[in-house]
Amino acid sequence: MTRSSDNLRDLVSMTVDRTGHVAEVTLLGPGKGNAMGPDFWRELPLVFGALDDDPEVRAIVLTGGGAHFSYGLDLPAMMPSWAEYLGGEALAGPRTKFLDEVRRLQDAVGSVAATRKPVVAAVAGWCIGGGVDLISAADIRLASADAKFSVREVKVAIVADLGSLQRLGAIIGEGHLRELAFTGKDIDAARAERIGLVNDVYPDAETVLAAARDLAAEIAANPPLVVQGVKDVLSVNTEQQVAAGLRYVSAWNSAFLPSRDLQEAVQAFMERRDPVFRGE
Repeated sequence: MTRSSDNLRDLVSMTVDRTGHVAEVTLLGPGKGNAMGPDFWRELPLVFGALDDDPEVRAIVLTGGGAHFSYGLDLPAMMPSWAEYLGGEALAGPRTKFLDEVRRLQDAVGSVAATRKPVVAAVAGWCIGGGVDLISAADIRLASADAKFSVREVKVAIVADLGSLQRLGAIIGEGHLRELAFTGKDIDAARAERIGLVNDVYPDAETVLAAARDLAAEIAANPPLVVQGVKDVLSVNTEQQVAAGLRYVSAWNSAFLPSRDLQEAVQAFMERRDPVFRGE
């Protein structure tokens, strides 16, 4: 493998390599379990924008470094910068800034969906919250047998606002999406395959990554402009609905996300205990 682009050498939260016409993006964290902190949100759109512009890249593999794909949003790393937005006395100014912040994160995930190059996600271990948002923006998802998935935002008093609620309905159906989003439950790779979240399940992390590379290479062997045209035509079916849904949830969360339940969820997380929600 070789580095895909000179301007992607100084990344902190991910690496980018290229073999032939296939680029490989590997999440690194630096939070535990490749948790998504400030570096991730800054670098993700830069990486996928660069790969979209690179004529040598025809397909992309997206995977996680280490044992897990991603634990999702790195709350301890992100919350300090959000404190002014989420205080109980936050008025229109701070809430408008929070609206801008949510839409910035949405755009970062959206850069994966917006790239003209097909994206194949290879998932091993945990894929939680923001991790599910990320793979829902990919075109194809594969998993190892040990993979586990969770749309877990409800467990921390948050309405998922980065794409899962907008994109997963077309992938797994409304019934399955509502069950996962209302409960925040974990599902294993077998259930994920059964409901269509992933196309196939492989024995371990090594074999799922190899399968993703092979699939991306198979895609890359086809006429690149035609493949990009197929993705563009397929995306027309959902992109306007997704965009409208993202705008709505960002406005909803900027108004209603600040709550005592959210404060309790963060406090309980830091204290490693079960939260007690009171609907306040």
